[in-house]
Amino acid sequence: MSRAVRFALMCVVCVACAFSAAAASAQQDVYPAKPVTIIVPFAAGGPMDKLARELTGPLQAQFKQPVLVQNLSGAGGNLGTAVAMRAPADGYTLLMGHIGMATSPALYRNLGFKPEADFAPLGVIVDTPLVLTARPQVPTDSLVSLVRWMAIQPQVKLAHAGIGSSSHLCGLLLQSELKLSITTVPYRGSAPAVADLLGGHVDMMCDPTPTTVGHIQAGKLKAIAVTAAKPLAGTPLAAVPTMARFGIQGMELSIWFALYAPRDTPQPVQQRINDALRVVMKSDVFRRAQIASGIQVVDDERATPAGHRAFLAREIARWKPLIKAAGVYAD
Repeated sequence: MSRAVRFALMCVVCVACAFSAAAASAQQDVYPAKPVTIIVPFAAGGPMDKLARELTGPLQAQFKQPVLVQNLSGAGGNLGTAVAMRAPADGYTLLMGHIGMATSPALYRNLGFKPEADFAPLGVIVDTPLVLTARPQVPTDSLVSLVRWMAIQPQVKLAHAGIGSSSHLCGLLLQSELKLSITTVPYRGSAPAVADLLGGHVDMMCDPTPTTVGHIQAGKLKAIAVTAAKPLAGTPLAAVPTMARFGIQGMELSIWFALYAPRDTPQPVQQRINDALRVVMKSDVFRRAQIASGIQVVDDERATPAGHRAFLAREIARWKPLIKAAGVYAD
């Protein structure tokens, strides 16, 4: 092959590469050019599904493209998460995740994905505190009266929504801080657990504020304390003390919800999604909708991709020893 022919071939290759790079860059510049899907790895009607659907309209206004929710429930959220991991890394399939991204590595022996390695964090959206509730007959005016009551009961039953659920994690913290062994009663989800608490079949339960606030307002359940760092000012639970104020330290816990993309999603696309997400998070309409349910919109560094990544690493490190010490596994 002559030098001239080799030179011509090299020119063709360079031109092709340039066109390819330009096309990829142009595709990122116009993102999104088609509908975006948010995978929710839990059933419709739950708190994660509710949040995702509250995001779709405002994000659609930002993207000028349809934003759809796809519910892929199963395996404690791991089924839909694995599907999102294998999706094309182009920003058109996103994942709504929550605290389970931090607890699953310790709960599951064969998880099938690595939250820190297989996903690009796009920003933490909201913190949902939990509230420790009790049936009306339980004395809850102070920690002293509560512990005295617990001490004379043949058995105190603490409900939770299943191994690895937020209510289960809250129960682990509660027993650890009180240095008490409480009979935990697992259920297949929050709804049947709350139903048994309302029926007086169990004594107490930790659960996210959106699922309990109505029962508390109706006087069907007593609110003992919230797991937030500060009182939930401006919400229906504003008068409920924090766990620390009630006398139980080390109980700060929120079920945070966040958005993810597959690992190799281009950086400009990641930034475009985060920019749109933060516009939505700052809007009065979105913030008012969350406050009404006792939910706090994130307004710190966790709302950025870098802050989200650092926070996820801290949360994994926080929950791993606690879950291991408790000897609980979800599989």
